[in-house]
Amino acid sequence: MHSVTSSKTSASHSKCSTVQVEFGGQKVDVPKGGYYDRYRMNPNLDEVARDPAVGPDIDFFRKIPKSLVDSRVGQIYAPNFYYRTKSVQLVLLAPLESLRSKLPAPLEPITAFPGYGLIALTFYSYLVCDNDPYNEVSIAIIVRQPGKGSYSTTQLLSSIWNRTFYGYVLALPVDTEIARVRGVYGYQLPKWLAHIDLEMDEYNIKAGVTAADGIPDLTLEVPLPALKNFPSQSSIGINNAINEIDGKWHQVTVQTNPLLGAQRLLPGDVKLSRGQGPLSKLLNELDVSTILRMDVLKDAQMILNMPTPLKAFNDIKL
Repeated sequence: MHSVTSSKTSASHSKCSTVQVEFGGQKVDVPKGGYYDRYRMNPNLDEVARDPAVGPDIDFFRKIPKSLVDSRVGQIYAPNFYYRTKSVQLVLLAPLESLRSKLPAPLEPITAFPGYGLIALTFYSYLVCDNDPYNEVSIAIIVRQPGKGSYSTTQLLSSIWNRTFYGYVLALPVDTEIARVRGVYGYQLPKWLAHIDLEMDEYNIKAGVTAADGIPDLTLEVPLPALKNFPSQSSIGINNAINEIDGKWHQVTVQTNPLLGAQRLLPGDVKLSRGQGPLSKLLNELDVSTILRMDVLKDAQMILNMPTPLKAFNDIKL
């Protein structure tokens, strides 16, 4: 079964049969009999391993046990597990002046070339996860590591070598209400509802986002590159999203365990079309240009951790 089929099946299931739950003081509909309905964020991993949509190799999750923690939305089990995901990310050049205009102090964009920094545009499809299937699009500025005074070039090379990046998220639309509520009330991230698709067949990748009012926003088309298998936990990547929560700087860490994917430098066959929606307008304001790199993950596992205070920034007097 292709991932696309799994995604569409889950989506149609959620439309046909839902149950209302309370999360963070909000009432939201989730798929009846789905992961959230059954487990409330604290699944039995032995049962998860028997789910054919997940597969038996979930050691990545067993090494980081969940615990009941306090959050802005009350006590929840964390971290959040994403058992089967796919994504396509474009890393684009943008003028440093444009990036600085979107960054609050003391954040600084990392310099890739003289006068230019980096934007990451990512389409995600979470096929099996603790809060049920959903899709997401992220636009983030890649920033300098908080508290590090080394040159931008040194930091960038170190980030690439260690597969560890820091970013400031400008936009993060999703297509389910529980994902929106979790992001807005739990993390104070810029999430809103939109129509999002990400499909990968044997030959092509197609992705798109349409604003909730039907206005076309972004579309992406590119041939599927030759993929390679990664032994589980051999190439774990770490993305750190930096943002303010209740007036204090925090860092949210996402660990990604790639299983099947590819990376291409300076891909020349990517068709990224902009419309009139908020993401297109944001990319226009950022004046993005050359696509430096494309990362495709057709199969991966992810762990989303709770926000942690960022001492390097909170001690700064602005």
